[in-house]
Amino acid sequence: MATTTPHPQRQDSAAYEKESIEQIERNPQHPAIIVDEKVHDPGARFAAAKVAGVLDPWSRASFTIYACALMAFLCSMGNGYDGSLMTAINAMEYYQKQFESGRLGSKTGIIFSIYTVGQMAGSLFAGPICDRFGRRGGMFAGAWGIVIGVAVIASSHTRAQFIGGRFLLGFGIAIATVGAPTYILECSPPQWRGRLTSLYNTGWFGGSIPAAGICLGTSTIKSNWSWKIPLIIQCVPASFVIMFVWFLPESPRYMYQNGRKEEAYAFLTKYHGNGDRNNPIVQLEIDEFDDAIKQNGSDKRWWDYSDLVKTKNARWRSLMVFLMGLFGQMSGNGLGYFNVDIYKSLGYNTHMQFILNLVNSFVQAITAWVAVSLTDRMPRRHVLVFGTALCSLMLAANAGFSAKWATYGATNKNLNVGRAGAASFFLFNSAYAFTYTPLQSLYPAECLENTARAKGVAMKIFVISCTSFINLLCTPIALENIGWKYILVFVGWDAFETVIWYFFAVETQGRTLEELDAIFSAPNPVAASKQKSLAIVDQEQGVVRVVAAK
Repeated sequence: MATTTPHPQRQDSAAYEKESIEQIERNPQHPAIIVDEKVHDPGARFAAAKVAGVLDPWSRASFTIYACALMAFLCSMGNGYDGSLMTAINAMEYYQKQFESGRLGSKTGIIFSIYTVGQMAGSLFAGPICDRFGRRGGMFAGAWGIVIGVAVIASSHTRAQFIGGRFLLGFGIAIATVGAPTYILECSPPQWRGRLTSLYNTGWFGGSIPAAGICLGTSTIKSNWSWKIPLIIQCVPASFVIMFVWFLPESPRYMYQNGRKEEAYAFLTKYHGNGDRNNPIVQLEIDEFDDAIKQNGSDKRWWDYSDLVKTKNARWRSLMVFLMGLFGQMSGNGLGYFNVDIYKSLGYNTHMQFILNLVNSFVQAITAWVAVSLTDRMPRRHVLVFGTALCSLMLAANAGFSAKWATYGATNKNLNVGRAGAASFFLFNSAYAFTYTPLQSLYPAECLENTARAKGVAMKIFVISCTSFINLLCTPIALENIGWKYILVFVGWDAFETVIWYFFAVETQGRTLEELDAIFSAPNPVAASKQKSLAIVDQEQGVVRVVAAK
């Protein structure tokens, strides 16, 4: 991570640099950047470019970038909506009468987990679709899959049709959730990349909160519409994607790697440089595009996934993607599909179960959005290591309180024990939301090389789908048979994850996507990523000069 420090030869250097940077930020004409020949640190120029190339957040071009982020956010909403939706309708009287699946057990496990089977299948097509038809094409195709799946589910009269619809829904969501994070990561200015890309995954709460509220409202309806109305509304975000995605610009990296260089340069100039081709950030990105993006990469061959494994650099990148896909779904968050049953086991009535489910979604959302606001400043390694450790501790507390509650008979229960159990589960969900919600989309996309990004994100979706399938199939069976003891599995697993992150996580914060290539090519990428580079910047008479880096 390159930072700036004043030239060491100036007596009042700190005050001088502060004054110089303020002058640069007030000056609409970007100063020139000169990097001395002796400076070889790839992060030094980026550090200077951020000082010299200020982006106007209130410009029309910036609002177009925000619209791109919103489109990606809408794709993520479908995933979050489903998690909260199925949690709620599984407890509805008329849903249970219609499908006779039971609240826990193997029938419920199949209904929940078939969605992830659809995601597995969809992920196999998602990468080629996004590489062939563009990132917008991937979001468009995925959104249609969601709408068709919802139509099949909402019109279901049999369990078989309901299961088939959930397969189609998962298939569509897999394609949309490969195209969306890839799109916003590649469209974002480098200095905004962390916040905008991590905001995408908080779309989970943009879906889960309305779903929980809608289900709370329809739960009093005395007919099948109690569960059909929330299902129909699930297609609303996807419908907006279908209607508006083609009005937004395509990813500049996609355009460049498909031979549309001038269009890519025009995008960078308009949206990353305030319309100024000489903006230092734009010049930096153009040079990095020319140096790093391959015109004949594996993205041109739908069947070719070799760029994910053929070099040591690629294997390290793929390892980070695999770990995030696995750990992001195996940290205990799969219990969230069965929130209301966990609250039931702690003594809460049906109405309070729905209310706690809604409040839990709000708490997680607020925590995740706080994390998003800090993403461009927070080291990824620290968040993953300490956040996962906290998840383990909170689940251990929940297991302890649940074990105590289970010893009580029908009377003489200590309600404070149940409240403490619910509170510890809330804290676990908050710790997970802070740690994984922003990084689950951002970190893999950051780690992947440009031409392998869509297929790499699809690989992550496949891993997520496999682990989610295990979670959703096994969790209702385990909760029915061993109850709170199942939580202990995740206590130990999260402790294991903490150790793995400590030894293997590569730091990506504060670097350009192309700069990370040098990190992953190092003999020890973990050690290389932890080394901070110091760019010594001297500014005078409209020139930002990088005079040293170490």
